Parts: sequence; C-alpha cells; structure tokens
Amino acid sequence: MKAGLLIIIIFGSGVLSGIFSILPDFITQTDYSTYVLYILLFAVGAGMGGSRQCFDALKNISPRILLIPFSVVAGSLVGAALASFAVTGISIQESMGVVAGFGYYSLSSILIKQIRNETLGVIALLSNLTREIVTLLFAPFIIKYFGRLAGIAAGGATSMDTTLPVITKFSGSEAGVLSVFSGVLLTFAVPFIISFIFSF
Repeated sequence: MKAGLLIIIIFGSGVLSGIFSILPDFITQTDYSTYVLYILLFAVGAGMGGSRQCFDALKNISPRILLIPFSVVAGSLVGAALASFAVTGISIQESMGVVAGFGYYSLSSILIKQIRNETLGVIALLSNLTREIVTLLFAPFIIKYFGRLAGIAAGGATSMDTTLPVITKFSGSEAGVLSVFSGVLLTFAVPFIISFIFSF
C-alpha cells in the first residue's frame, strides 16, 4: 500500500507542477518518456535475468501451469472489451490496451502514451495501479470467494513481486511458485500484447 500511495503522490505532484508551471521549460517541452521506456525495458530484462527466483519457478513445472497466465490474459481482455460498452469515449481497442498492462502500470502507461496519446497513458497508469491496490486490499475476500488462484489472477503481473506476499499469505506457500511464474510470464508479455492490440 505504501508503494501505491507513494506513486499516486508522485504522479499528483507531477500533474500539479505542470498545471502551475513550476518546472523549467526544458523539462516540460522535451519528451523524455522514450528514454524512460528504454531504461524500464532494460531494467525488466536485467531483473528477470538476474532473479534466481524466476528461474527456480520454471523448474519442474507442469505445462498446465501455463493455463494460469493465459486465463489472466483472456479474462482481462474479454472483461475490458465488455466494459468498453459501458464507458463513453473509449473504444474496445483502447480499453483492451489499457487492461493489457495486467497491473504493470509503469511500463504499460509509457508504452500506451508512445503508441496512442498521453490521456490514454494516464488512464493506463491509474487503471493498472488500481488493480495492484485492489489486490493488496481485497486479496483475502477474492481468494475466499473465488478460490486460491483468484488472487494470482487479480494481481496479474504484480503477482511475482508486490502482491506476492499477500497472495502466499492467504493462498498458501505452495501458491507462491504459481504466482511467480504467472507474474514473470505476464510481465514479459505486456509490451508484446499492448503493441499487438494497437497494431490494427
């Protein structure tokens, strides 16, 4: 929760600094998001490559474990497509693109800003951040009423890091490997799925 609140505070500070023209012109008039995106992609790759936990999760697993991240992808995208009919001003493609961050708000928001526009990038940031916060707050209820894998699905890409402790606490330690595997695969898939959705 602290990390989520800190991100909201930082984001809000950025918005306010832009509204009241607090920052120097060279910062506001230059788009640094592309460089930040490259750094994020490198950091994700380096983190996954250097994480023993990620590789340990891939050993001695059944192919059926792939059903977990595939179900998260399918459920999220279908839900987003249906939700788009209830929201004015956002197409099915945009709605699915936003949800395709699977909780990975930093990377997905910058990607969507680059591909489409800043407004949709902000929506992606808030939507995916909300997914993480909701999982952290309501994991006990989600797991109790929808099953132990529901927490992993709710966490999406964050199930390998920020939401992992709460998932293992209420789903059991044996769910930890499933959670890490799903989160790693979703994290890896985010840029590809978003780019694919917006390629049409």
